[in-house]
Amino acid sequence: MIPEHKIQEVLDRVDIVSLVSRHVELKKAGREFKGRCPFHQEKTPSFYVVPEKRFYFCHGCRASGDAVSFIQRYLGKTFQDAVRDLAQEVGIDLEAAQDPGLKERQQVKEATDFAAEHFRSLLWHEDEGRAARAYLASRGVSEEVAQGFGLGWAPAQWSILADRFQKNGMLEWGLKAGLITKRNSGDGCIDFFRSRLMVPIRAPEGRPIAFGGRLVAAEDGPKYLNSRESRLYNKSETLFGMDQARDDIHKRKTAVLVEGYFDCIGLHQVGVRNAVALCSTNLTAGHLQVLKRAEARDLVLLLDGDSAGLAAVERLAGPLLAAGAPTRVALLPQGDDPDVFARREGTDGVERLLEGAQPLTAYLFATLLPAGKQASFEEKMSALERLKPVTSQVPPGLTRSALISALAGHFGWMPAQIESSIQYKPPPTPKPAAPASYPNAVPVQAVPRPVPKPQAERPPPESEALYVAAILRDSRLLARDTFRVCDELSHMGLRMVLAQTTSGQGLEDALFEASEVVKRTLLEAGRRLSPAGMELEAEFILACRDIMKKRIDERLVYIKRATEQTQGAFDLTEETRLLLSERKELLALRKRVLDELTPASSATGTKGPMQPV
Repeated sequence: MIPEHKIQEVLDRVDIVSLVSRHVELKKAGREFKGRCPFHQEKTPSFYVVPEKRFYFCHGCRASGDAVSFIQRYLGKTFQDAVRDLAQEVGIDLEAAQDPGLKERQQVKEATDFAAEHFRSLLWHEDEGRAARAYLASRGVSEEVAQGFGLGWAPAQWSILADRFQKNGMLEWGLKAGLITKRNSGDGCIDFFRSRLMVPIRAPEGRPIAFGGRLVAAEDGPKYLNSRESRLYNKSETLFGMDQARDDIHKRKTAVLVEGYFDCIGLHQVGVRNAVALCSTNLTAGHLQVLKRAEARDLVLLLDGDSAGLAAVERLAGPLLAAGAPTRVALLPQGDDPDVFARREGTDGVERLLEGAQPLTAYLFATLLPAGKQASFEEKMSALERLKPVTSQVPPGLTRSALISALAGHFGWMPAQIESSIQYKPPPTPKPAAPASYPNAVPVQAVPRPVPKPQAERPPPESEALYVAAILRDSRLLARDTFRVCDELSHMGLRMVLAQTTSGQGLEDALFEASEVVKRTLLEAGRRLSPAGMELEAEFILACRDIMKKRIDERLVYIKRATEQTQGAFDLTEETRLLLSERKELLALRKRVLDELTPASSATGTKGPMQPV
């Protein structure tokens, strides 16, 4: 994916007048250039190129845009090809501009996609996947749920995936993704996962980024085996099942957190579809950020009803209290895990359990010191020792003060006594890499350099986000874009997403590569849109109208500023006359936009209902 700032650099460097002049005969008209539009037949020139603004527009057919969109429209090129051609022309090396790890990331992504489909097809192969399907049946996982989670099967053969990678020229990619490893002796590679039911770990957009493998019909090896981290997969920022749970979390504003893949799958099987699982033993700020983006206002821990479950609550409590995340704990019966309980009790049983969940601190206090103030000194000291790793992670402030006060009330001690025995330990900060040392180097006094503050990415305009989100939901809406609003999008991130989806790369790919700002904005816009049908079409047309109206109004403001110094009609210069003529055309165009792009007439008028394209 081409970095957004490099696209902008290309647009800044291209001489749009020189570019358009190769294909259109232009004549100077004041500050602008005018000619006959190359996109429709006309006798009177109505096509303008504005070098100051680096864009073109036509009053006749309403074509408009920048240098990239001109190449796209005139030469029929894709967005990325148009950017690459212009970059080459103005001497910008896009390859050098990209992150050095971008190529490897792309290779790992393609290898992971390839492996996910390989494992999936083997699970549903009549003979190869029989043992794995029997195991799924024994755990009560239906074919529908297995398909939804993209489950697969890695046979016992040593190199079935490695051989396929080799055949397709992807061997190095598979090695980088950790899906195959080199043999200890001799040449060639072997599969990392063998005799395992494969569980894809997917990004919130649904793209596989790693795998977990559960040993089936074999005794050699650990029960579970997980992918190592890669340029795609960071387990401290990934929650298993988020792609399946995100919509339900948004609706219910609550997430259910479990520790195992099959605990999560089992809950989804009985209809508890706001469940997610950790991909590691630790809960991090990254995980909480993922939940926050999904609008989870409440978190319920649903863990095993044994000593391991209690230890897990203690382990997770520190980060949760430090973040101030409202959390409750659902108590499973002794010896149960979420998967077993869900299969036995069903949806109603799980929902009752979740409704009775206790606040996190109340659960910790009651479990670690049931007798409270009546407990012996030794029992209080033992409980306090257990709580130290939890409370030491909570930084000074209101949350810590409230926690210490609650502890003191439960123990029957003074808050100062509790605080003095529990010191806050700030999270460790990574040390900067030591500078390289050279022979005969002369020590010099380091001069601190000001570190430039990185600029926050500009969020897309609301109407543009709604426009793109609607097309992502139903690509047929592009046929309703009679004013070619797609060429008017000002946000490069949105243009990249739209270009990828309309070029057949798919929604998951487009969102996977988009920045977090673009993802979040499109997600929020999508939630505001109707699911489908006439309502969605009306909202799309309204977004088109808003974008076009804004572009025309911006141009009208420019003309007003350029002509407001004119003293009288007899003082009009040729340039001013052209601008005033353009203003008249723009006002007529604005009226047409407002008349034509009305949801009622467009959705139900003479054009009829939206047809497949």
